[in-house]
Amino acid sequence: MKTSPRLACHDVAFAYGRHAVLRDVDFSIEPGAWIGLIGPNGVGKTTLMHLLVGALAPTGGAVKLDGDDLARLPPESRARRLAVVPQARPLVFGYTAAEMVAMGRHPHRGSLQWHLTREDREQIAWALELTGTRALASRRFNELSGGEQQLVVIARALAQSTETLLLDEPTAALDLRHQAEILNVLQQLRRERGTTIFWIAHDLNLVGRLVDRLVLLSEGRIAAEGRPDAILTEETLSRVYGTSVRVEVRGDGRRMVDLELEQAKSDGAA
Repeated sequence: MKTSPRLACHDVAFAYGRHAVLRDVDFSIEPGAWIGLIGPNGVGKTTLMHLLVGALAPTGGAVKLDGDDLARLPPESRARRLAVVPQARPLVFGYTAAEMVAMGRHPHRGSLQWHLTREDREQIAWALELTGTRALASRRFNELSGGEQQLVVIARALAQSTETLLLDEPTAALDLRHQAEILNVLQQLRRERGTTIFWIAHDLNLVGRLVDRLVLLSEGRIAAEGRPDAILTEETLSRVYGTSVRVEVRGDGRRMVDLELEQAKSDGAA
């Protein structure tokens, strides 16, 4: 019996009023896969993320979650199956890191249930431990560094106990240590729990090392889809990004993407 894709877009389109953002988007994410979404700024990557979590509804086509029409699922049902780490960190008012992570348990609690259950506390403790944020639990979220805040937001998503995690540039603007911590967490989740991961990224070298498949978005459509070595080519990237790109293939098969810059011309001045 064939397993349904965890997430699938079927000829998805979306427009803000008369402004079309996405057209004819058709791809699927298999259970346990790690998919990277790349493309220039302003081509609809974050909008596509919002469609995949049900925050927006398509103006054409459909998004399916395990074969179910996402638009027909109640919000609490979607939140028990999908967790998202947004690009912008949330505004909070005096919450501690532990309280932020506890918010991830809301989809599992009834509207009249005000107290955390034993399972809630176990999941919160697990998420804090896995992300290395246990020592931050009592600190105010707004007082944490950007890297610490991002780890706490990821811990909140993990506390939702979902099979699928969607992340919008989770390592953007973070130092190398915090990037490594976040990526190690994602690799561990996939290895130990089979978590399905969808990751919007601008760092082509980083995403190319980790994902099974890349989806390249351009002008609201899928320009290319496939293994990183098939997508990260000079021809494809130069065409889609509109600038000269150089791709070096190393001995281990890794592809390193760099800009092809004109050398500065000397004016002969001393």
